[in-house]
Amino acid sequence: MADVTHEPTVSFATKPYDWTHWLLELDGARATLKMNIQEDGGLRPGYELKLNSYDMGVDIELYDVLQHLRFEHPEVSVVTVTSAIDRVFCSGANIYMLASSSHPFKVNFCKFTNETRCSMEEPESPHFIAALNGACAGGGYELAMACDEIYLVDDGSSAVSLPEVPLLGVLPGTGGLTRLTDKRRVRRDLADVFCTKAEGFRAKPAKSGRFIDDAFPRSKWEASIDRLSMAAVEKLGGARQASGISWTPMAPTQTETGLDWEHLSLAFAAEQRTATLTIKGPQSAPPTSGAEFQAMGASAWCIAVFRELEQAIFELRFNHATVGMILIKTQGDSEKVLEWDAFLANNQDHWLARQTVSFQRRTLQRVDNMSRSMFALIEEGHCFAGVLFELTVAADRSYMFMDDDDENQVHLGPANGNGDKGGPFPMANGLTRLENRFYGEPESVANALQASPIGAEDAEGLGLVTLSLDDIDYEDEVRIAIEERVSLSPDALTGMEQNLRFTGAEGMDNRIFGRLTAWQNWIFQRPNAVGDSGALTLYGQPERPDFDFRRT
Repeated sequence: MADVTHEPTVSFATKPYDWTHWLLELDGARATLKMNIQEDGGLRPGYELKLNSYDMGVDIELYDVLQHLRFEHPEVSVVTVTSAIDRVFCSGANIYMLASSSHPFKVNFCKFTNETRCSMEEPESPHFIAALNGACAGGGYELAMACDEIYLVDDGSSAVSLPEVPLLGVLPGTGGLTRLTDKRRVRRDLADVFCTKAEGFRAKPAKSGRFIDDAFPRSKWEASIDRLSMAAVEKLGGARQASGISWTPMAPTQTETGLDWEHLSLAFAAEQRTATLTIKGPQSAPPTSGAEFQAMGASAWCIAVFRELEQAIFELRFNHATVGMILIKTQGDSEKVLEWDAFLANNQDHWLARQTVSFQRRTLQRVDNMSRSMFALIEEGHCFAGVLFELTVAADRSYMFMDDDDENQVHLGPANGNGDKGGPFPMANGLTRLENRFYGEPESVANALQASPIGAEDAEGLGLVTLSLDDIDYEDEVRIAIEERVSLSPDALTGMEQNLRFTGAEGMDNRIFGRLTAWQNWIFQRPNAVGDSGALTLYGQPERPDFDFRRT
């Protein structure tokens, strides 16, 4: 079912606790995660992962490690990220991998790594300490900046750097520029020097400029990092008394039309360049206690369906590049969806309920960041309610079928917002999707939240759907809208959608996924980077890049 592209199909299968590129050591409330990237272990042939440089396969494993830490090891509160290779922490994304990749792969690779690193900064994630035991460049330093603390070995040679601009003619692709100023509070002029100085800064200037938190000589390195991790555990309240659930591997079944999971299916229409994503609501009521929920483990509907949605997003991004339109549908009982939402909301004192809501939030944000047109189709028998109604508001448009008896209704609840308290599923801009939809109109948000359940005509009147249509018009109107949409320029649509999906002030995450993604998308196509004489193309060769020096 994969599209024909320059790259083979990307597999997201992993070997938990036998990862190719990562070593995880568990010690009660502490864990140590070591980068041990295998040079010959690239996702595809044609390059070697030297000096702990990484590719998509390395980052797929990193994300899998983090998921296992969150769900299987809730007792871990502090994770030290370091390298198994002496004097090298990480040299960043593998340049030869990037240079040999298609444009869509480059952009989706950066998006995936961004999402992984942003997830490390969420409240329900462990506290991360970056222990840079050697040279740290590019994406390696961006990984370090996603951590809560950064320490560098002071050996006279190890340095931190972001060499993308001077060496490759591109931008740091994983939020580096934004985290320097917004998170590390580095002065803009110092950040300018740093980002144009290929060799970066060693320990003393790095500490002075806030690029790291501290540095230690090799003779005191291990003892200092151990002391810091112990102090972090104590600051977080000591060891956690919790046992995890089994994060069992899962994969879809391939069918004649697409891919099927237990609670979700993807059906492709190649000629129309569309994919229909159908989510099935829960078949049973939620558990009655946190203990019962934990006993259900990863098979619980609220966890399993979002794992499947996440996998579907990955498949669409990497293996179905020509799909331009995603049609989102649901099937099931809206009341049961609301019951599961209520269970999670009422059990936030249980670690698994908190972690589940955090996972749902991250997955919904991946939907926001899809570079595909999305239409929600609210038809008879749907269950667009609560957390699943978030998909309706995330879509670019929504069409609701209006039946004669006004029984086709949408149901909102606390998952969609709590008035002036926001809600559990903010977008990257910090707003709920309803606040984003009705920007500057709090009364419209309040009216929508108070009106549930809502029939088709009222849903349109409240601004919750784009159009409500009866049985005479629904099929033709939706068909024409889809045909018109997929006929338009995909480049223009990507730019338009990404601009329209986010309103209001920018936060750090929003700058990363909005501004950075847009600029990197543009730069990755410019001759100064990827032309025959571009800096990325000629990296490692004796020829110097031949720049077009006109500023645009």
